[in-house]
Amino acid sequence: MTNEVTPGAPHDDAGSAGAGGLARRTVLCGAGAAGAALLAAGCATNQNKEPKDLSGKEVAKAADVPVGGGKTIADSKVVVTQPQQGAFKAFTAICTHQGCLVNKVANGVIKCPCHGSEFKITDGSVAHGPASRPLKEYPVQVKNGGIVIS
Repeated sequence: MTNEVTPGAPHDDAGSAGAGGLARRTVLCGAGAAGAALLAAGCATNQNKEPKDLSGKEVAKAADVPVGGGKTIADSKVVVTQPQQGAFKAFTAICTHQGCLVNKVANGVIKCPCHGSEFKITDGSVAHGPASRPLKEYPVQVKNGGIVIS
């Protein structure tokens, strides 16, 4: 007995072209490749790089940074906190877990929206993982009411 296929007749071969002209494997492989490309592109958007040189740059106004809280400055990729009245801190806004930008400061922590990492506003150390390294701290000065990276 042979497995002959009559031209134009339907048959059961997962890799051969069907009525639409595309093999199931081709369609599935293409869909998988497209999905992988979208996933890679989504992850790539979270790969932020440290700003080259912030030295001397005013990143925020002191009046805009609440006591016991902070403010994220996305364009400078910096988060400025004021743990105690008049004591300002500045950290990179780039999460040490996978490079997302932190976006919220509340309840004494800097929060990353991507995977839930939290960092203390006092020193940038990890309060809650998955991040395992602290945020990089920048030295700051208050000049003419502005927070300046020194």
